[in-house]
Amino acid sequence: MSFLKKYIGDRAFYRVVLGVAVPMMIQNGITNLVNLLDNVMVGSISTEAMSGVSIVNQFIFVFNLLVFGAVSAAGIFTAQYHGSGDVEGVRYTFRFKFIINALVGVLSVLVFALLSEPMIRMFLHSGSVEGDLELTLAYGQNYLLVMLAGLIPYTIAQAYASTMRETGETVVPMVASAAAVFTNFVLNCILIFGLFGLPALGVTGAAIATVVSRGVELGILLWWGYTHKQRCPYLEGALHSLYLPPVLFGRITVKGLPLMLNEFFWAAAMTFRNQCYSTRGLDVVAAQNISTTIVNLFSVVYLALGASIAIVVGNELGAGKLEKARDSARKMMAFSIFCACLMALLLVVTSVLFPRFYNVGQEVRSLATFMILVSAVLLPFGAYAHAAYFTLRSGGRVAVTLLFDSVYMWVLVAPLVLVLSRFTDMNIHWLFIAGQSVEIVKCIFGFVLLGKINWARRLVGEQNAKM
Repeated sequence: MSFLKKYIGDRAFYRVVLGVAVPMMIQNGITNLVNLLDNVMVGSISTEAMSGVSIVNQFIFVFNLLVFGAVSAAGIFTAQYHGSGDVEGVRYTFRFKFIINALVGVLSVLVFALLSEPMIRMFLHSGSVEGDLELTLAYGQNYLLVMLAGLIPYTIAQAYASTMRETGETVVPMVASAAAVFTNFVLNCILIFGLFGLPALGVTGAAIATVVSRGVELGILLWWGYTHKQRCPYLEGALHSLYLPPVLFGRITVKGLPLMLNEFFWAAAMTFRNQCYSTRGLDVVAAQNISTTIVNLFSVVYLALGASIAIVVGNELGAGKLEKARDSARKMMAFSIFCACLMALLLVVTSVLFPRFYNVGQEVRSLATFMILVSAVLLPFGAYAHAAYFTLRSGGRVAVTLLFDSVYMWVLVAPLVLVLSRFTDMNIHWLFIAGQSVEIVKCIFGFVLLGKINWARRLVGEQNAKM
């Protein structure tokens, strides 16, 4: 097989891939663009306000990834059931998502409500040029208290949105998300700054806007899903009962629990790494908040392409097309890396521009620009690792993905940044390079795993279609 045929598909192939990925790109792109604008608005209040919100969002990030892991656990089966035409199987996987997500939402509210102060204080360290630590804590606690109201609506919305995407309805979740971020942006403008005669609520207003937007997203998904049941037949009677076939429940749990734990521990490791960076002062928290927000905006293309592997390849595996699934995964990975290289170049060109939008000191701006440049160089490596993760996951290799993702983070990355941040006086520039560049090692690990194990497996079939 020639190089071109092995790694580059025809027009029909890219139509299918982009048909799945583009709605997710638009959805995530809008979300991250509005996050950038929100960031700038909150940053206009003060460095402390932006840092307090940024710290809380570290923990919301862990929560979001836990929810993602919960829906992904059943999503492996959803994509394959849909590929095999089994509506009843899709219905059961949706029910599983709904129950688990509701439980995750309730438990998360309790944890955040009881432990908000000690969690935020972990990121507050002296040594910065600017910033009041106690004021940052106050901003963070006020923001988190309001955000709690939006956690459960978010978890329920993800159960619906993920199932729609896995069954081919990618446009509706995109529209719901776009409406939510538009609502969030408009309310941010009004509530943060006190427009139209309303009081200026600052970070509390930003939190209220986010909570309302969660309700808007859930409302749209519910309205469309239950008024278009011919497009979502699995919703018919899905919540009339909480019954799950024991065999299917056991299979999703065995395959899905490691995946759910992986997302949680990976997100926790990322937060731990950022906490280690924060030991170099509040300036670092502010700079990393700026750089992460901007880099996330430029990462939407490869993130959507990676996530679409789970859907496209999962559907092909469910239909028993194992060789086609392998070919599709290989070409989608190559396409993802190519797109990431283009985004990296664009990010380098604009790296100095974005930090200027923030009302922060020159020290924070310079550090943010440096972090953006480092992240841009590593963007193609992140694309490969992300695509490798979803390729392994599409065939149900959850134990391997656990090893590849969260175990890797806690065994290699976390100890490295812990030692360098606590036991050396290494400055933040070299510490950041060391902590981020281990992504290259992960790519090597992923390449070996994809070549050594048989990841392309069919998990559903006639024998379990009527459990």
